[in-house]
Amino acid sequence: MRLAWFSWLARHFAEYGYSQGLSRAAIGTAAVLVTAALTWFALHRNRPAAVTAAGVVSALGIGWLAFH
Repeated sequence: MRLAWFSWLARHFAEYGYSQGLSRAAIGTAAVLVTAALTWFALHRNRPAAVTAAGVVSALGIGWLAFH
């Protein structure tokens, strides 16, 4: 399931930019946050790694959306 989500997100990543309007920005932000949550759950046995990885995914994803 996680791999399917990441592959789907990779295929449609260009569609979720902030410069394309509020609804697409909200969808893009939700997609980034769901990806961060999946990263957290994938690494939940090692809490420091899970927190770090989820934070990095969130920051990079939202930053990427903001500047593209």
